[in-house]
Amino acid sequence: MTFRNGLNSLLRPEDSVLVLIDHQPYQLANVNSHDPQAVVNNSTALAKTAKAFNVPTILTSVIEARGGKLFKQITDVFPEQEVIDRTWVNTWQDQKVVDLVKATGRKQLIIAGLWTEVCVAMPAIQAAGEGWDVTVITDASGGSSTEAHEVAIQRMIAAGVNMMTWMALASEFQRDWARTEHVDELTDVLISHMGGSGIAYMWEQQLLKTPVENNAG
Repeated sequence: MTFRNGLNSLLRPEDSVLVLIDHQPYQLANVNSHDPQAVVNNSTALAKTAKAFNVPTILTSVIEARGGKLFKQITDVFPEQEVIDRTWVNTWQDQKVVDLVKATGRKQLIIAGLWTEVCVAMPAIQAAGEGWDVTVITDASGGSSTEAHEVAIQRMIAAGVNMMTWMALASEFQRDWARTEHVDELTDVLISHMGGSGIAYMWEQQLLKTPVENNAG
């Protein structure tokens, strides 16, 4: 196993492509590894982060007619984009998805989806074996049980897949606060999806805009 370390191992938006897999009502109904509301929040934040940094994003569902449409919160981020509806359980065996990923010319493949042990693990392990640099966003994914999610993560790590959370990815993409090109978009994502940190940022902006009263006698 090759260790993932060094500066070049960090993710770069210009080299990344994101695939969001099966964030659908049927799958969400049996997510037990996470609070379902957190999964919706985190997957939406991940989609918005990708858009903020101009990272190509592929949206895919499995048998939409029975499992339901992708979360509206995600498709609203990419309103003009086709959702690829599959029959393959393993997304990486769906040639249309693979061809779209390959067409980007990028090799840092980022995946999130439901469930971790099935629709995330299968494509992540296959793609890693085919030479892709694969990262799974664990908190924008979820399993049918805590055990299923955690065992899937262990299995993917053993296959050479990198694990991150959406905020870690956003930070890695930003890398330097002196890079202001995407700061406004990223700040909007943090305000909407980062809970207390987003609220604290808005409070900070309020304080900066509020004159300090002179209470000196």
